[in-house]
Amino acid sequence: MSLVLYGHPLASFCHKVLIALYENGTPFENRLVDLSDENSRADLFRFWPIGKMPLLRDEARDSTIPETSIIIEYLEQYYPGPVRLLPLEIDRALQVRLWDRFFDNYVQAPMQSLVSNRRRPEGEADEIEMAASRSTLGTSYAMIEKQLAGKQWISGDDFTMADCAAAPALFYAETLIPFSPEQPNLSAYYDRLLTRPSFARTLEEARPYFKFYPYKERLPACFRDAAG
Repeated sequence: MSLVLYGHPLASFCHKVLIALYENGTPFENRLVDLSDENSRADLFRFWPIGKMPLLRDEARDSTIPETSIIIEYLEQYYPGPVRLLPLEIDRALQVRLWDRFFDNYVQAPMQSLVSNRRRPEGEADEIEMAASRSTLGTSYAMIEKQLAGKQWISGDDFTMADCAAAPALFYAETLIPFSPEQPNLSAYYDRLLTRPSFARTLEEARPYFKFYPYKERLPACFRDAAG
């Protein structure tokens, strides 16, 4: 198979790319990376010494593509499908790229900071960093709520790369900082994301691994049994 995706079923950034692949039914090999296994680790690092996931290999073109947004744009260019995840019109494309970066930098990043601090030994969590992350998530939620007024998806009527970024970011972030009752647009958007077939499939595949999530007791009810 030409395309090989290196990743892990629990990783939110890997979910972002999986959603894009599933949206268009793009054939690929989903290669699980176990960083604790020397051979699995070496298989990833030989293509990308930084060692970050996900990583896409296109064997047909002998290309290595890192970074989630670049991977999705690469797929749009070389493996297009029926769902266009990045609009052709420049102003709309810029909006999609803006919200894609927004979810990565201002929802994913603070969410991962909070999770990382939870995994530190007792007494070693950085309380200042955690407070800043919670504040950033609160500000981000308010901005998303405003952006969604009158919209089905984050940038308009069409599901795009920005929604691929939003789904896993909000899925994990909501377990840390729940949405406020004063954020009905955000809550409704989140519900739509959960029922999007591409994301539902991604979460179902992640189900056996939710038991390793540090905040597993805060997952949506339908996933808690898997995390027990």
